Amino acid sequence: MQNSFDMTTLIFLALAVFVAWKLRSVLGQKTGSEQPPKDPFARREAPPMRPDQQGQGPEQRDNVIRLPGAANDPVAAPPSSERWKDIAPPDSPLAAGIDAVIKQEPSFDPRDFLAGAKSAYETIVTAFARGDRKTLKGLLAKEVYDGFEQAITDREKRGEKAESNFVSLDKAELAAVEVKGKTAQVTIAFVSQLISVTRDAQGAVVDGSADQVVVVNDIWTFSRQLGSRDPNWLLVATEAGA
Repeated sequence: MQNSFDMTTLIFLALAVFVAWKLRSVLGQKTGSEQPPKDPFARREAPPMRPDQQGQGPEQRDNVIRLPGAANDPVAAPPSSERWKDIAPPDSPLAAGIDAVIKQEPSFDPRDFLAGAKSAYETIVTAFARGDRKTLKGLLAKEVYDGFEQAITDREKRGEKAESNFVSLDKAELAAVEVKGKTAQVTIAFVSQLISVTRDAQGAVVDGSADQVVVVNDIWTFSRQLGSRDPNWLLVATEAGA
């Protein structure tokens, strides 16, 4: 019995020595040069000041991150003839009109405007074909909306249904940009390819074609009060292009 107890004790002692040796090899041992654990909530020392920060408080320095080529390094804006030369001839009334808009609304970008106008053009054409008055009302000035709504109402009274499908939108170019007081107007020439057809109540085609692609030229004018909280440009005039 005593021998069994001694053997068990020796086995546990051997295991204890092995575990202690393993922990020592993994965790290492103190050398006297360890750093005390850092308190994450402790107040940190302010970073050293750069020459360009002289006279600034620590709260100003801590929040500054300089990025090359960003607003930290101001660059003079190029003249309009350079900025818009791909969409407006240099020193033209078109370029001057763009600058007149930007003078009152510096965030205006004619390239972004063209992209938005393309989307609005497709949305309005398809909404008119569907008779979607709600969509049209948010995109058209009152006078234009009244004309579109009357055409939809007349079509509905005749029991007709229209379909318009875009094959492609080939062109959207600035034709004119004007500013009068606070009112800006931007005119765009669109060239698109559409399949448009109108059917009567029996489904017979009364206008257009269900399989013929037609090239459509439109000139649309959008307007907005510069400085207004409402960012939307409304369609104020439409006409057929040449």
